Amino acid sequence: MSLLIKYLSLCWFRNNPAELVPPTSFMWKTVAFYLISGIIVEGLISDPADGTLEVLLRTIMAFSSVAALLLVSKKWPYFNRLFTAIFVCENFIMTLATATEGLYFVMVMNKQEYSEEISIGIGALLVGWYLAIVSYILRQFFLYKTSLSVILAFSYFILTYGIPMLFMDI
Repeated sequence: MSLLIKYLSLCWFRNNPAELVPPTSFMWKTVAFYLISGIIVEGLISDPADGTLEVLLRTIMAFSSVAALLLVSKKWPYFNRLFTAIFVCENFIMTLATATEGLYFVMVMNKQEYSEEISIGIGALLVGWYLAIVSYILRQFFLYKTSLSVILAFSYFILTYGIPMLFMDI
């Protein structure tokens, strides 16, 4: 539990992800949570089969993106550390996004006038927070300048969410 709390502290821009060493089982539990929660969320939004495929594509893109970055920077042995740091925070944001969907449903059922605007606003805030977290993790891990880490975080977001989404639209 203390390891999870240390990883979740990254979401509030505390701790250094390079100093956190996850056991392999913790990393795979993080991946499993990502897959299960992603499949549930995507299954609620679209067709469950399409949602499952999209989440699998996102996972492959995430593994590939992190692997490519570590190979280029010659830090391959840190794969588990970096991937787990990103995925724990991504799981946290996904949990908040799921709660936002629940809130949206309640607001629609109660005929809240601005339910869609509130939901979109919270979603935009969560995406911004997600980009800031990934940027922080990359900056701490590689000692990059803030501007480079923001560009890499945005690139990671496009690769892991944008490309699978485009693929699903084909």
